[in-house]
Amino acid sequence: MTRHGKNCTASSVYSYAERRKDAKASGYGTLRARLGADSVKEFDCCSLTLQPCRDPVVTPNGYIFDKEAVIEYMVQQKKENARKLKEWEKQNKLEQEKAAVKSEEANEEKKRKFTEQEGCLPSANNATERKRKMPREEGTYVAGAGPSSSKDSFQSVSNMAGENKNKNGSFWVPALATTAEASKLEKPQQKVLCPVSGRVLKLKEFMPVKFTPVDKNDDGKRVFHKKDRYMCPVTHDILTNTTPCAYLKTSQVVVTMECVEKIIKKDMIDPISGAKLEESDIIELQRGGTGFSATNKVEAKLVRPQLELT
Repeated sequence: MTRHGKNCTASSVYSYAERRKDAKASGYGTLRARLGADSVKEFDCCSLTLQPCRDPVVTPNGYIFDKEAVIEYMVQQKKENARKLKEWEKQNKLEQEKAAVKSEEANEEKKRKFTEQEGCLPSANNATERKRKMPREEGTYVAGAGPSSSKDSFQSVSNMAGENKNKNGSFWVPALATTAEASKLEKPQQKVLCPVSGRVLKLKEFMPVKFTPVDKNDDGKRVFHKKDRYMCPVTHDILTNTTPCAYLKTSQVVVTMECVEKIIKKDMIDPISGAKLEESDIIELQRGGTGFSATNKVEAKLVRPQLELT
């Protein structure tokens, strides 16, 4: 435990700061850390690469991706789904083969018992004579065999005696140790899911995005190095993570939600293309995060086992 003198305190209680320090060093207890601005994705960055998009597209849920990155992600996911499906089909085939073998063994056992019971009915004298000639098994009583015929012996309770020797495993003998069966695979999902929202991704649902740069003279390479890169084409407000934004399907531009509420929703007409808008044509973009806890979660949490002192 941490010493009080080392932490410049003469308190007789175990302080909160000391408890956090000891929990971090011991490996027990939940750890929490506040995320900095460098850990927050910008609103115009790809949700996969976390880099500014060169060819941005948006999903119906408002998540922005780089077209090249999301297509590559979908191809990889389809290959992974196909691989998992093959493993699942192979597992089902093995299970069917095992079930067929067990069924055949059960039928053979039924035939054997039927043959023993109904095949021939020996007389009492023949049965007694055959019982005397049978070899003596370990832990079982055989009438008239050996010096132990005067005493009755009973079936052994050992799990390594008689037929149980091959049926039960042994921890101490590696050759007899049982192995754990592999966990059964569930049928894999064949649809490609969004890595952020968990919903189905479809290539035909992607919509191109046209950001309005602050300086129209900037080329595509220089604009990525600027802090304030894009603005609303209607109000000319700078677009940042602290600015709620919306995507217009008709003109494929990004505007502020304030512009949508105060200007666009009055007449429901796109101010860029002049087309008639519907509610489904306005998609609110998902922001990467801000430095304010009231807007986004800025705390990272790592859950670890709790150490209870008794």
